[in-house]
Amino acid sequence: MSLSHSLQSFNSFGLAQSCADLVEAHSKEAVKAICLPLWQQQLPMLVLGGGSNLVFTEDFNGTVVRMLSKGIKVSEDAEAFYLEVEAGENWHELIQFTLERGMFGLENMALIPGTVGAAPIQNIGAYGVELCDVCDWVEYLDLPSGEFVRISTAECQFAYRESIFKDKLRDLAVVTAVGLRLVKRWQPRLAYGPLQSFDPATVTAREIFDRVCQVRSEKLPDPAVLGNAGSFFKNPIVSAACYLDLAQRFPMIVGYAQADATVKLAAGWLIEQAELKGFVLGNAAVHDKQALVLVNRGEATGRDICRLARHVITQVQDKFGVVLEAEPRIIGANGEGDLYVG
Repeated sequence: MSLSHSLQSFNSFGLAQSCADLVEAHSKEAVKAICLPLWQQQLPMLVLGGGSNLVFTEDFNGTVVRMLSKGIKVSEDAEAFYLEVEAGENWHELIQFTLERGMFGLENMALIPGTVGAAPIQNIGAYGVELCDVCDWVEYLDLPSGEFVRISTAECQFAYRESIFKDKLRDLAVVTAVGLRLVKRWQPRLAYGPLQSFDPATVTAREIFDRVCQVRSEKLPDPAVLGNAGSFFKNPIVSAACYLDLAQRFPMIVGYAQADATVKLAAGWLIEQAELKGFVLGNAAVHDKQALVLVNRGEATGRDICRLARHVITQVQDKFGVVLEAEPRIIGANGEGDLYVG
């Protein structure tokens, strides 16, 4: 089989891999017509949104389905606005759409790359807000039954960068639409870093949006200039006892208390303290402005990126005893694999 379809422009790392077949799905009916036969024949298949959360380590020996379905429907009641958003919509453009129409609640998640369909899979989040906070329901194509299924937020089993789509429904579901509920009695979420200087009594959603865009633009490189997948590592969550021990040894450690008494550590701070900010390994590097980001310096392969990620994990574990986890999906010849390749 000739792997003649380049994926370089469809992944934000700019990795020069190809696939056997590349098709576009512009509606949920097209998703069903394309994906169902592939799944039934047990052929390699990858559903691709914005390509911002992937590392291709090899050419993909199967069909890549680009999710390009568009559409936003809005309804409302006295309490909230309700949005029904097709999976192929761009996430950041959706936030702009809501702000322009006086619907608030997504502004903290500005400039997260990717499509709406990918948002619930990863339970995306930034600056104190996660998708699960505003999600009403998720619709997906259930591959075993061939039917479209809609499940509630509770049924999605959301956790930090986790959902049922990464667990029980992995390889069994294709997200086709997401329902959002944005309450009309909006309250700003200002707990994180650059937002703490705002006055909660006077700040507007647009001001939060602008500040988040400014900070992310200053820290995160433009993938069109320097290939990257945004934050490469999850912020590790540790027990309160572990955090107190670390805080005694490293008084400047950055941690955020969670509702369940655990503490979320800032992975970027850990990487920086391990003296890896700006670290170069071949054609891959830790970004010199934001240590949470790994970048393609021009000719890096997916294996180069994975090799660098493993080095970062090892160094941080040696210094702090904390194990980092990669956020992006690692995609090999026949589908998803893990970081420990090549």
